[in-house]
Formats: sequence, structure tokens, C-alpha cells
Amino acid sequence: MKTNYFLEGPAKAPVVVMAHALGATLRLWDAQAAALADRYRVLRYDVRGHGESEVPPGPYTVEQMVADLRALLESLGIFEVHFVGLSMGGCIGMALASAAPDVVASLVLCDTTPCYGPEAKPRWDERIRIAETQGMTGDLIEKTMEIWFTPGFRARQRGAVDRVRAMLRHTDPRGYAAAVRALGVVDLRATLGAIRCPTLVVVGEQDPGTTPAMARGIHESIAGSRLLVIPGAMHCSVVEAADVFNRALLEFLAPPDLPPTPA
Repeated sequence: MKTNYFLEGPAKAPVVVMAHALGATLRLWDAQAAALADRYRVLRYDVRGHGESEVPPGPYTVEQMVADLRALLESLGIFEVHFVGLSMGGCIGMALASAAPDVVASLVLCDTTPCYGPEAKPRWDERIRIAETQGMTGDLIEKTMEIWFTPGFRARQRGAVDRVRAMLRHTDPRGYAAAVRALGVVDLRATLGAIRCPTLVVVGEQDPGTTPAMARGIHESIAGSRLLVIPGAMHCSVVEAADVFNRALLEFLAPPDLPPTPA
């Protein structure tokens, strides 16, 4: 399994791994990578079936995605990480933290859920149908943008939204559909109680896909976790409210008065 990645930052700094949402790529984290650059070694990667990573035959499972990441970390000689995941990436983080607690020093779970439940099946089935019969069409992409960003952000920040649109447009529809099938059956609820690392749960106040109620469920299931609801943001809160999220992320990862790690 070939995994595309960027590894940037001071060589001896703590490693922060970032896993993106369904249909996106590692470039979703550009603003976060820039914010962390002087203090952390940032590892961003394309999940299987996405970006420049390999597109093996589907369907995929979240467990396969975790195995891919563990293989990447091993190949790079990385044995401990701070994990940040959005949506699908959050599922990977929850599964990794419960399966390999010695690897995950801390966990940031953004706009995600351990289980979408049967009520989400019609939405998943429609996405699979479109991807497999028509490819990554405008309709599929626009429905995604309507969930990811508020109308105001889409109007004000057209460049930022167009960048995300382009990620979806260039996603291999086979990889997209295979990853949708993984999310359709994932159920990590029983494993959340085993997570003991410091955890920050983040959700956009207006997220219709992985709602604040779902985020509160994660928060209540992971002992000692913190919950941040970002006002006025939808599903892709890390882009829509990047400044708010980045401040919270930096404060969570290290106290504000901690000096930068030397290169």
C-alpha cells in the first residue's frame, strides 16, 4: 500500500499526524501545518483511495486505514504521535487510540462520530451510486459543500471553497465509494471508554452531518476529554474557522508559554 505524505517541521519536535475527511486530501490541513510549523513535526497524509495514495480495490474498513497509518509511522521511525482527525480522519484516530494507546499521546477529534447509524444509510447509498455511475460530479460535490460550509462562508471565501471542491473533483471515485462503505458500517462506540490519552473534541455549531450532540456523546464517553463547539461553523470547521481552531489546537497541544522546539 503506497501512502502519499508530507513530513515537515523540526526534526526533533513532537510529531502531529493529521488525517483528512472523506473526499479530501492532505492539503486540507495547509493552514494547520503552517500554524504548527515552528514547534511541531507535522505528518499529513492521503488516506487510501484519496489524493496521491494508492487506490486498492474496495470496500475499505477503518481498521485497514489504521493499519495503513501504523505502517507509515513504522516506515518513518515514528513511535508516538499527537493525532488530529476530521470526520473520516476522526474515525481513524478513535480506532488508533483504542488499538494502540502507546502510540497516541493525545487526540483531537473534529466533526466526527464513532457510528453514523442506520439513518445515514440512504445518504451513503446515494453517494456510492453517484460515484460509481457518474464519477465525482458537480452535484455530489455541491451537496458536500452545503454540509461542509455555511452559505456565508461559501459566498465570502470562494477561493478556499474552490480549493476543497478541487480535492473532491480529483478524488478517484473508486476510492471514494470504497471509503464511504467503510464509514457506513463503522461502529467504534464500544471502544471509546478505553481511550485514556488527553482528548479534545471539536464540532461546528451548525454541523448537520456529525452534530454537536454526536460530539457531546464522544466527550461523555472519553474520560477527561474537553469539548469545543465552534460558533457559526459547519462540518469542515477546521477550514471555515481555521483561526479559532488553530488557537485551540495549539493551546491543547502545549501551554502557551512553552518555547518553540529547536530544530
